[in-house]
Amino acid sequence: MVFKTSLRPGRTLMTELVLNATASATPLALYLTAQDSASGLTPYFGVLTAHHFDAPERETDALLRGAAVHDLGWLRRVAVRGEDRFRWLSGMVTNGVEALTDGSGAYNLVLNAQGRIQGDAYVWRSGGNPEIETTAEQLEPLLTHLDHFIIMDDVELVSLRDQIALGITGPATDRILTGLGLSPLNEVLSLAYGTVGDIPIRIERRYGTVVPHYALWANVEQIPALWQAIVNAGATPAGSAALETLRILEGVPAYGIDIQSRDLAQETNQMRALNFTKGCYLGQEIVERIRSRGQVHRHLRSVELIPEDGATVPPTGTELRVALDDAKPAGSLTSVVALQLNGTTRIFAIGMIRAEAEVSGRPLVYAGGKALILNTPPKFAAA
Repeated sequence: MVFKTSLRPGRTLMTELVLNATASATPLALYLTAQDSASGLTPYFGVLTAHHFDAPERETDALLRGAAVHDLGWLRRVAVRGEDRFRWLSGMVTNGVEALTDGSGAYNLVLNAQGRIQGDAYVWRSGGNPEIETTAEQLEPLLTHLDHFIIMDDVELVSLRDQIALGITGPATDRILTGLGLSPLNEVLSLAYGTVGDIPIRIERRYGTVVPHYALWANVEQIPALWQAIVNAGATPAGSAALETLRILEGVPAYGIDIQSRDLAQETNQMRALNFTKGCYLGQEIVERIRSRGQVHRHLRSVELIPEDGATVPPTGTELRVALDDAKPAGSLTSVVALQLNGTTRIFAIGMIRAEAEVSGRPLVYAGGKALILNTPPKFAAA
């Protein structure tokens, strides 16, 4: 199957690269562009990657009801080395990392002394050593922040540049992995090693609320062969447009979009990032004070929007209210996407919502329709 290039009207590939000079194309994007089998490149988490291949609706359908292969070239790994590596890292992040077993991972927030979020990352333990995994967009500011706190510690942060990841996502991932000669992983946030043909692979099962997510890491020069092997195994290529749709309907917030540097840990509603029994860490005093003395006044929540007839998809920043004539907003939308599936359209969003509006039990409204807070992720029937 061949997926033809379809650059956005009025722009050439060179224009895309010039307009986004601060971001570089991923190794996969460069390969696909050279093969004329990628769509126009678009910025995504600090890199340039394929926006779509065939049709975003088809790619989203594969993510939700089949299996899709996609670029994860925006992920970056950093090895933490030195005698004090675990003790120091535990003091920098919000989750328990010293207790991680080999082959497991944990989601973390990185805070400043005032408890404000400076970034997010996964910490993995492999071969007895910790690694930080974050986005290309966050890598430099996070490393700068962390480096300030390496004082008398025997710690070194080393960026691992020789490997890049591809993703396999969807309810049929087990079939694709088995076809590649890999064993599916039962536990979320676990990792193992294997081979695809003669390509050594690090396989991670990543977090997701609706469908299984996997990352396959390989040496940069082997990414084209790995991509082709996954496509040949039956996975549908998907671009960043479909991935962003999945992220929003799964309710997974992104730093710099839904999570901002002014936010407190509990405001993100990502309790999976917090460990209340570990030792001291930067910003812990604020996290513990909120836990023991009271709650924050707002939370990130997933919502489904029910538009009125003729209403368009609202933009990010749209205000939510308990009633349209309320002077004070109940919250605002940070991410919005329209999901096209089975000939119907559903609109999902992530928003920061005031706590008192959450507990009112009433649908929120916006200029164009209603907003229903989702207490559980939406479900989609398998194809």
